[in-house]
Amino acid sequence: MFDIDKWQEIFYTINKNRVRTGITAFNVAFGIFILILLMGFGMGFQNGVRNQFNDDAINSIFINGGKTSEAHAGLQPGRQIRFTNDDYTALQEMEGLDKITGRFWLTGEFTVRYENKYSFFSIRSVHPDHEYIEKTIIQQGRYLNDRDLSEKRKVAVIGTGVIKVLFPRTGAIGKYITINGIKYKVVGVFNDEGNERENKLIYIPISTAQLAYGGANRVHQFIVTVGDATVEESMVIEDKIHTLFAERHRFSKEDDSALRLGNVLEEYARWMGIFDGIRYFLAAVGFLTLIAGIVGVSNIMLIIVKERTREIGVRKAIGATPRSIIGLFLQESLMVTLLSGYMGMMGGMLFLQSGAMSALMASFGFPMEFFINPNVDFSSATIATIILALSGTIAGYFPARKAARIQPIEALKDE
Repeated sequence: MFDIDKWQEIFYTINKNRVRTGITAFNVAFGIFILILLMGFGMGFQNGVRNQFNDDAINSIFINGGKTSEAHAGLQPGRQIRFTNDDYTALQEMEGLDKITGRFWLTGEFTVRYENKYSFFSIRSVHPDHEYIEKTIIQQGRYLNDRDLSEKRKVAVIGTGVIKVLFPRTGAIGKYITINGIKYKVVGVFNDEGNERENKLIYIPISTAQLAYGGANRVHQFIVTVGDATVEESMVIEDKIHTLFAERHRFSKEDDSALRLGNVLEEYARWMGIFDGIRYFLAAVGFLTLIAGIVGVSNIMLIIVKERTREIGVRKAIGATPRSIIGLFLQESLMVTLLSGYMGMMGGMLFLQSGAMSALMASFGFPMEFFINPNVDFSSATIATIILALSGTIAGYFPARKAARIQPIEALKDE
């Protein structure tokens, strides 16, 4: 492997046939370059979809009331299922649930004032567990707590987007803001990394909203989390939730229109499975491109063997072993594929890291929230390059074996 004479001969042969070697190296480098780009392309899409799920806890289930589609227990179809605070209590008693929050919708945007500053913001009334379900990160102060709910306190947690408008130069904690004429004390400031729009929200206790805005004990939506449950376990919990509400609101367990459940964990797993399949498909396409390059290496080596037939005959006549002849050709094919593969790998990774692919996607008008950080793990790229080198060695083996079998007398007669 480290025979200097062999390496000198290899470099002499490569230098003598620059164009042929260059074309071969380009095919291999381009093959792995395309492979890296396709793998990064698939990862960019997968990251974009994963980012869409970052706004809420992945292990959450959304519960929304619907309208019955069939008669049940003497009741006619077409009934609207409406939730109450008692449903929240029932969910608290159910096994398998970790965090629970209800939402009482306050539609539209409310006029929010602080001193002489005002703007329009959306208000969301929730339970304390909403902090964890929405992945709310408290920057200052605190989030809503159980005492806020039990005492129906007029307190608010505001987003960083609200801070920029109402409190650009002063602290907000302990100050009072006016929401449609009602004063609320600011007890916390939050940031939502999943969605910038969420940072312009204001959270208030659901019990306060029900009292202040005529909601009585009405709840429009529930969101629960299932802890460390697997997808299969979450589906069992989902079925239990459906059964619980069917019993409480007297509709058929088979009536899917009466209750709409959104299992985020199941949906997340489905999307990740789809994009894993896409990534594997793109990788397969890239490997097929590589194979085309490897076939090119094999063909070139066959040509080399043909051109060097007389030389091989002389080598064998003066005592060269078949093993040494095979080693010579394998070293040449290994060096060409390894170096060109490495250059193709580094070129592909630099292309991805430079942001060129993201810029290209943006130039076609693709929504970039669905294409984020296209990248390839360095270890995966290295493995691909090693596979390429091994494939190049295999591609060079068969021509080398053919060369080793040539009889000296036949080789010397070759024109």
